[in-house]
Amino acid sequence: MAGNFYSVACPDCENEQIVFGKAATEVACAVCGHQLASPTGGEAVIEGEITETVEAR
Repeated sequence: MAGNFYSVACPDCENEQIVFGKAATEVACAVCGHQLASPTGGEAVIEGEITETVEAR
């Protein structure tokens, strides 16, 4: 089963960044470095607010 791509707003600086829903590595904000996603082996734990689903696969 494929995952989705989400637009996630950073809780620290409000930068919006695209994150893969099943990220295999930690994803940090490109602006401030806050961790946005943590891998779990399946769906990643998203730390920021998901503002939209960019692409459903």
